[in-house]
Parts: sequence; C-alpha cells; structure tokens
Amino acid sequence: MKTFKLKSLQILEPNEEDIIRHSVDLLDGLIINREDDQLRWTIEAYVNRKYSAFLRRLFDEKNEIIIRAKITTESNEPAIFITTITGVNDIGDNLNVLFLGRLVDHKTSKVETLLSTLVEEGYLGKSLLPAFKQRIM
Repeated sequence: MKTFKLKSLQILEPNEEDIIRHSVDLLDGLIINREDDQLRWTIEAYVNRKYSAFLRRLFDEKNEIIIRAKITTESNEPAIFITTITGVNDIGDNLNVLFLGRLVDHKTSKVETLLSTLVEEGYLGKSLLPAFKQRIM
C-alpha cells in the first residue's frame, strides 16, 4: 500500500438539471492506494461537523459518488474517483469520512467534458453515473 496526503476534496453530485460541485474544506486527510486486485483506493477526510448532514445523507443513500481529490500538493491536477462512502464517524467536534473507490485513469479535463456531454444528452440524477461509468471504463 502507498499512502499520500489528501490536499483537497470535491464531491460531484448530479441533480435533476446539472452537476453540483461540493467543495469540502479539509482539516486533514489521507489517500491510500490499496494496491489490491480490484485497484481500489481508500480516501479518508477529516472535516468540520458542518458537513455532517450532507455526508450522512450520501452515506445513507448508498449510491456511488464521483469525487475529485488533489493528492500531495495543491498544484497537482485533481484525480477523479468513483467511490462509495463506507463510514462517517464523529471524532470530537469533527467528522471522519471514509470513501472506497476506483481511480478513473483519465485527465480531469476529459472527464469534465464527458460529464458535460452526458448532461447535455439528458442524463441526470440517478441515470448519470451509470452512463458515465459505461463510457469511461
């Protein structure tokens, strides 16, 4: 396994008209390449409790979530992951949220162009992620 510093986190949430980008301010975070046979990554974010309702809703929905994460330094291009939230835990006055997912091995600009194209084609809400996965993987 290889562990890296998580520098920024953004959750991309499709709604009925567009994709909402939720920037999550990190107090701290790690990203771990598990190097397993399924090529999974664990993303751990330590965040303010103000994100509790949002993150717990995503956790309860059990849907896959697209996230953008900057790894090691702010100047790096964000990596795109398709994840699920495996846990949201109270730690003192803050939260720890755990994501498990796979890295989408493409340039961010290509991923964003594909997402925009899918939205223009009418894929919204729950139909967006399956269409995205079909075309990207």
